[in-house]
Amino acid sequence: MHAVGIVAAAGSGLRLGADLPKALVPLAGRPLVCWAVDTLLAGGVARVVVAVPASERAAFAAVLARDVVVVDGGATRTASVRAALAAMTDLGHPTPDAVLVHDAARPLTPPDVVARVLAALADGARAVVPVLPMADTVVVVDDAGVVTGAVPRAPLRRVQTPQGFDRATLVAAYAALDDGAEHTDDASVVRAVGVPVVTVAGAERAAKVTVVHDLEVAELQVGT
Repeated sequence: MHAVGIVAAAGSGLRLGADLPKALVPLAGRPLVCWAVDTLLAGGVARVVVAVPASERAAFAAVLARDVVVVDGGATRTASVRAALAAMTDLGHPTPDAVLVHDAARPLTPPDVVARVLAALADGARAVVPVLPMADTVVVVDDAGVVTGAVPRAPLRRVQTPQGFDRATLVAAYAALDDGAEHTDDASVVRAVGVPVVTVAGAERAAKVTVVHDLEVAELQVGT
């Protein structure tokens, strides 16, 4: 199976207090995006396409390896993934069988999570996401913030990336999106057209870097 990775890296760094794109914020001296690309390659993908802010393309090209394809992302995650999918037909390589979409903001995702996603695709799944069980109690509150009930934890999962897909399935799902439709992840895009999504085990180290505290935790984990 020939797999290509997409890294969504067009987000801002505002919640990290940075004046540069989040994916360029350093972790142990290396931009977050470099960690994400290395994870995909170490886990088994053949090549990586990174969707970046158009105004920062040169900055990303300066820190990424020459064989990483850099494309202009969009104003939203959905637009960025569309752009990366379109670039896959222009890579000068065979069209991939599978696509893994990863967040630059999950820099410490272990390569074995990538390998598990790829294995599930090789076994015939059309869409795969890594997940973790919910550890905290989850409640429902009303408009006044008063607890009105609890949600059973047993069937709940926290969804991570990389999310893996049969390439033709993902392309068709994006083509079927209504104009202006936005999704928070790619699994929801394929689910919207009726494609079942299989789960594999994720990893606590694959936590998302969103605020300064998350980055501080990641810094502590790098050496462990």
